This record gives sequence, structure tokens and C-alpha cells, in this order.
Amino acid sequence: MAVGLMEVLLVKAKSLQNTDFFGGIDPYVQIQYKNQEHKSSVAHEQGRNPEWNERFTFRVEYPGENEYKLTLKIMDKDIFTADDFLGQATIYLNDLLALGVENGSAELHPCKYRVVRADQTYCGEIQVGVTFNRKEETEYDDGEIGGWKESQY
Repeated sequence: MAVGLMEVLLVKAKSLQNTDFFGGIDPYVQIQYKNQEHKSSVAHEQGRNPEWNERFTFRVEYPGENEYKLTLKIMDKDIFTADDFLGQATIYLNDLLALGVENGSAELHPCKYRVVRADQTYCGEIQVGVTFNRKEETEYDDGEIGGWKESQY
């Protein structure tokens, strides 16, 4: 089994649906890979076409169990009510990871992915890039797993 780091570059979204009756939306993205999750900053007052340009790192084991997919859930930050679901995109990573394990690294340059609602209807697009770099187990710092350091106390 190979282990590596996957870096996700969250660039921007376009043509998201406005779910707020008064004012614009303040979108953010929950990025999930298996049991790891990261959350982008909130794009305040950027409306339907937000830009983030943020990077997130995930620890990857390949081959392993389950599907290899990245889920990007786009939400609208609300102050007085629960955040609204705007849509989501799914990126399947099997080919990227297999190539990265074989060659030491692989990259999906930033490209556009469809954002869909729960009923699978189109509601915008999101631009994301993904890079995978295989690492030897000895390349990890002691106690560092998935970006977290375990306490030594």
C-alpha cells in the first residue's frame, strides 16, 4: 500500500444559485475525502461567483478500501438560521491516485466541475485542482498524521 499527500486547490465557483431572499449569498465549501474534512473560508459578499484560492491537504492510502472521491459541498453561511445547501460536486480520484503511485506524483490541473443539487439538477460550477505525491512512510514526521500532530503528553 502506498501512502501520500493529496493537495486540493479550491479556486472559485461560478453561477451558484442565490438561496437568500434578502441580500446575496456568502458561500463556503466543505471538502471531504473519506473521513477527513476541511472547510474553506467564507467568501463574504462575493455572491454567486466567489473566489477562494485556498489549498487543503489530505493524507491518502492507495490502494485501500471504499471509493476514491473528493466531495465538495457548497454552503451559504447564514447568521440567524442554519446554513443553506447550495449544491455539491464530486471528483473521482482513482486514476489520479493510481498514476501518482506509479510515477511518484500526478496532477489534475484546475478545471471546472458541475455543481448539482440533491436531485442532480445543474446549479453552477466549481474550479478545483488536485495534486497527489507519494511518500515513503519514513518521510512523515513522528506523530504527524493528516496534518494533525498528536500530543506527546
